[in-house]
Amino acid sequence: MLLQSFLERSAVLHPDKVALISGRRRLTYREVDAAANRFAYALRQSGLQRGDRVVIALPNVPETVIAVYGTLKAGGVFVMHNPDSKGGKLRYVLEKSRAFGLVTAERDTQALQVLDGLPHLRRVWLSGEPVAGMGSLDAAVHDDRFPVTAPEVPSIDIDLAALLYTSASSGPPKGVMLTHHNMVAAAASITTYLESREDDVVSSVLPLSFDYGLYQVLMAFKMGATVILERSFAFPRVVLQNLVRERATGFPIVPTMSAMLLQLDLSEFDLSSLRYITNTAAALPVHHITQLRRILPWVRIYSMYGLTECKRVSYLPPDQIDIRPASVGRGMPNEEVYIVDEDGNRAGPNVTGELVVRGANVMQGYWDDPEETAKRLRPGPYPWEKVLYTGDLFRADEEGYLYFVGRRDDLIKTRGIRVSPREIEDVLHELDGVVEAAVVGIPDPLLGEAVAAAIVRRPESGLTERDVVKFCAGRLDEARVPKRIEFRDRLPKSENGKIAKKEIVFV
Repeated sequence: MLLQSFLERSAVLHPDKVALISGRRRLTYREVDAAANRFAYALRQSGLQRGDRVVIALPNVPETVIAVYGTLKAGGVFVMHNPDSKGGKLRYVLEKSRAFGLVTAERDTQALQVLDGLPHLRRVWLSGEPVAGMGSLDAAVHDDRFPVTAPEVPSIDIDLAALLYTSASSGPPKGVMLTHHNMVAAAASITTYLESREDDVVSSVLPLSFDYGLYQVLMAFKMGATVILERSFAFPRVVLQNLVRERATGFPIVPTMSAMLLQLDLSEFDLSSLRYITNTAAALPVHHITQLRRILPWVRIYSMYGLTECKRVSYLPPDQIDIRPASVGRGMPNEEVYIVDEDGNRAGPNVTGELVVRGANVMQGYWDDPEETAKRLRPGPYPWEKVLYTGDLFRADEEGYLYFVGRRDDLIKTRGIRVSPREIEDVLHELDGVVEAAVVGIPDPLLGEAVAAAIVRRPESGLTERDVVKFCAGRLDEARVPKRIEFRDRLPKSENGKIAKKEIVFV
């Protein structure tokens, strides 16, 4: 099965069903499929060949989805790019991927300024007002000269479907190579454990340039469900009002969103239609989980863990959320995960080591980067396979449930021991008045590194550094109690909504 089969099958089974809701716009499966088919013909007419890359730099609008599926239907490989990124990053992605084409918005002058001197870039397609010398996405999808039926392409499921560039907290972004088979397998596994349904309505504010956001559309289209495309979470009340109006059943979030939600009085909104909430990207603080469980007891909460290199790794079944709220569960269907110690041997219960993933969802490697690929993809149990070494440290309990300890590079070495920021952050989130918290290590002449905490507090809380130290001292050993505490108005965020710890500086 090819990735575009999700859309094509749903367009046959549910042609008049609403597939996408975006503001006042409502597009049916028939309309999305027809538009994608026409754009595919336009791409082929412009010279796109099987395997050529098309960078898509658009926000959460239907045109982004149409461009993704049009590229696939033309036999190309789509490359997602956040339109809010700086122009230099876009140029890097265009150069590194040797992109054939770019789809962006006519008003995105920053994107258009980086296009000179790119020999591989053959065509730029704009969504919005046409510009001389550039193709028009809007004109292509309404051009009656192009058929509304899909073109024949020679793609098979081991061909590349996407290059998804990592957010790259350190070093340049890396292009994760994913085949149709990789992405279909991931979507099949996730929709299985979520028990996704045809009548689902998913409210998604996550950027389509972020694989967590992209898969909301892919999985909904697999099921014939509906997606509400929200542009951002800057106005959470508006998002919740739309969720209520459309009777949404699914709501994927990240921890920064849960922090904002818990500052609202959620009883003001009729959320009775909501069946599940998912979280990944970063671990959801245990205190956030307990608060959401108290406020929304009928909603199933899925704590999950994943990374772009394999999309998703694990999920915690909702019936375990009250029993082991700090866990991110066990490997998802059709996948094997295990922990290895420093000698590369499989670790037993409660031993911290690196998480390894086996499965059809594991990437093919990093685009044009064999050295980095070799670090992550290593020989597996069988001679013909490679498995993914995630670079993340975990431990598992006696029943096999996984607990995220931290990224190897994020651990704090203080007083000769390694400390996980996550366990300190969980304690900080329990403190009344804390909205968000991030723990990092800072240089210290005596300790090696000292534990430092940057905290966003509720303005009316009156929380002080002394309050924080006293609270932590009652719950943590001395080595883990923050030695430096600073209150901030906000914490820096990545394009995907994660707290960007590399940008947190203590002077």
